[in-house]
Amino acid sequence: MTYDIAALDLPLRDEQQMLRDSVQRFLADNAQPGWRDLVESLGLAGVAVPEPHGGFGGGMVDIAVVMAELGPALAGADWLSHSAATMLLARAAPVHAGLAGLAQGDWRAAVICAASSATMPIVDADGAVRGTATLVAGGAEADMFVLADDDTVLLIAADRDKVEQRHRIMHDGSLTADLNFTVKAGEGNLLVRGGAARAMAEWVNDVILAGRCAEAVGLMQHMIAASTLYLGQRQQFGRAIGSFQALRHRAADMQLAAMKAAALTEAAILSVDQDRADRAATVSAACVEVADAVRVVGEGAVQIHGAMGLTEELNLGAHFKRALAIASAMGPRADHLARFSEAAA
Repeated sequence: MTYDIAALDLPLRDEQQMLRDSVQRFLADNAQPGWRDLVESLGLAGVAVPEPHGGFGGGMVDIAVVMAELGPALAGADWLSHSAATMLLARAAPVHAGLAGLAQGDWRAAVICAASSATMPIVDADGAVRGTATLVAGGAEADMFVLADDDTVLLIAADRDKVEQRHRIMHDGSLTADLNFTVKAGEGNLLVRGGAARAMAEWVNDVILAGRCAEAVGLMQHMIAASTLYLGQRQQFGRAIGSFQALRHRAADMQLAAMKAAALTEAAILSVDQDRADRAATVSAACVEVADAVRVVGEGAVQIHGAMGLTEELNLGAHFKRALAIASAMGPRADHLARFSEAAA
């Protein structure tokens, strides 16, 4: 018994296909790469940095392609924050001198926005920043932060005198940071204010959300593949458990949920990449569908594997924990439904 695994079916240029292939080949020999591996061996620090600054010049599709591969290696959370930060910096300040260093991996950035942080600091009208950003993805090891709130895009160096970091290890093993800001007026690099900044903040929120959806699709692919293999190998009563109708139905439900999530994720990725008018509705729809799908797929995979499903001997438990963390980080379901309703009206 075999099942087709739901995959991201995106229109890729030749260089994007080469990017995907190179990441796949690298991960085949490096199951759990660290940040330096991604930067030095694959050159992923510059995927979203414009070519004039030494980067790949990629957009949302490129980020999604990489996130779908890095997700099952549990290596995508920090990289997504860095890539979103470099995209935002390039959009807000196209000739900023720091882009070259970010592309080479000399510096590491993290974006602070509503989608990447549980709470946001307060940004005063004069550019001063105070208060705490909690559970910031990628914030633990960053050299600089690109903060995007309702009406300000600000670049802040990770100076200990101005930004106090408190690291947190999450239940899925990812590392986040609580960042307490005491940045005075003029100490940060104010990039954009007003309506333009608000539009950029909404856009980078959707970059993070679409990237996480792509990561979740990659995780679900691996959970389904592992379950399909186990259904064919594990035997009870003298035959493979994959022949039992109840488990076949469960596997079919998992596959259907993953396919629907992948389809909406593809639509969300393209809407962000093309900056379409339906971006808000499409991204929120994908977030709701992905959050539902990770439970259907994860719980089904654990049930199929029995007591082994959550042991450290298998990757399945770690994949399910990460998928649940992604679903939680997307924010309240009610907020996405309200956003979809408002955008679609």
